[in-house]
Amino acid sequence: MVEVKKGEEVISVKTFSRGGGDDIAFNKNRKTSNIFTILKTEFNPVLAWTCLLLVCSSFSHGFDNQGFSTIQAMDSFTEQFGEYNTATREYSIPAHFLSYLNSLQYIGFAFGLLLGSIISSKFGRKWCIRLMSGYALITATIAVTSQKKEQILSARVLNYIFIGMEMSVIPVFQAEITPARARGLVVGAFQLSLAVGGLIIHIITNSTSDRENSSAWRIPVGLFFIFPAIVGTLINFVPESPRWLLSQSKGKEALQSLTKLRQGKFSEEEIMEEYKEIEVSLKELELRDGTYLDLLKGTDLKRTLIVIGVNVFQQITGQAFASQYGTLFIKSLGTVNAFQMSIVSAVVGIVAVALILALNDMFGRKVFLYIGLWIQVSSLIAMGGLGTARTATVPMKSGIVAMMNIFTFGYAFGYAPLAYVISSEVPSLKLKDKTYRVGMLMNILFAFLVAFTLPYLLNKPYANLQAKVGFIYGAFSALGLIYTYFFIPECKGKSLEEVDFCFYKGIPLRQFSTYDPQSDEGFSAFKEKYNKAISSTEKVRDSI
Repeated sequence: MVEVKKGEEVISVKTFSRGGGDDIAFNKNRKTSNIFTILKTEFNPVLAWTCLLLVCSSFSHGFDNQGFSTIQAMDSFTEQFGEYNTATREYSIPAHFLSYLNSLQYIGFAFGLLLGSIISSKFGRKWCIRLMSGYALITATIAVTSQKKEQILSARVLNYIFIGMEMSVIPVFQAEITPARARGLVVGAFQLSLAVGGLIIHIITNSTSDRENSSAWRIPVGLFFIFPAIVGTLINFVPESPRWLLSQSKGKEALQSLTKLRQGKFSEEEIMEEYKEIEVSLKELELRDGTYLDLLKGTDLKRTLIVIGVNVFQQITGQAFASQYGTLFIKSLGTVNAFQMSIVSAVVGIVAVALILALNDMFGRKVFLYIGLWIQVSSLIAMGGLGTARTATVPMKSGIVAMMNIFTFGYAFGYAPLAYVISSEVPSLKLKDKTYRVGMLMNILFAFLVAFTLPYLLNKPYANLQAKVGFIYGAFSALGLIYTYFFIPECKGKSLEEVDFCFYKGIPLRQFSTYDPQSDEGFSAFKEKYNKAISSTEKVRDSI
């Protein structure tokens, strides 16, 4: 039991101490930053279970995105929803319907993002997850029973309302419950779960692709039921976000939740100190509700532009070419089994994201953004060059497939996971939900634009660029390198409160990595001033 005085009141917190000697040892361990030390020193069973469940939720996103990219290349899907060409005596899906099927879902995504963010802010992270999981079971039913192309298109758009809600709550929830040193690992795991979900669905589609009836694609789509049902049930057994509870003036519940997430790995004093830091920040920085106009004021404008930028470059560098149209494009080359290659691509993505999760909290975010973008630029330009040959040989086509996989590695090694990390740690506390919402809306806009235009860029009778689209997306990747160098701050190892203080002090973005807020006298004065402000606000009166 630890007692901490606040004003005239004493808050008692029940925790499980490791003892003074153990506390010292664990504090020393936290100065090292490898994945095994982080897992050992930061994660108790409750936090580990909560993070694992949240990661499982995003499997559904991987299922939908990668599942549709593969089933649309199946002959049975093409016969069900395509058009018969009397000249070639084959079924094919026209470019305009491919464009609709791979882009219009972002309308549902945008609506879901707004809806999920509002529900999450007003009713809590857990209630948002309950509602979106129940809704996902309805859209899965519509998809698996589809007979006409209008129904399958509607099912995908409606299902992306669920995906948008998921994107609005899962990364934020993860960032709020995770200690600063593990935040990059856990939030980055969101992208890993997308890749793992994609691998699972690719393995299944590869095994069903040879079926001659509609079960070839209905079986994979039927799997959309699994994870929403699991997550919607088990979310009742994890703690709510302490930060959200405090924002709702539920101090007692917030301290209970934080204790459950930290006890056994953090000392009593550390838990109480983290609670006080969250409370100090919220009481001062959220004295008034932030508005969307506040996103354009002062340091919040800079933070908003950073979040918008990382979300734009996550999409505009051409990830949709590999993830949504990759199987179709590889099938059109006629060199390798497109469905087997989708499994290879998924494994490549998982390896890259796993490396990022293991290393980014150790070495920071920006170094991997640089490496990933250099790989993207090189592979895309090389792919475009191979596509300039008038008559592509089999080795050239194989080279194009290889460059697509190298691009996948570069994307998954940088912007794919780290855009979510940066979007969750850069916004100010009082505008976190609104900043993340705007960033994701820009992400959706550019995802829509890329996905909508790709069939027209790739195919006849339109631009028919084929592999030469690599020149377009390679140029955007090069611009991403410049943006990353000048405009993305390095927030490795900093708490959300310390990041906020860096912006408050006006620290240049390229100096974030070397600046230590704890050594600044202003940071101590900042906390002391706000502690005094807290003494006149609502207190936590009951012992926990």
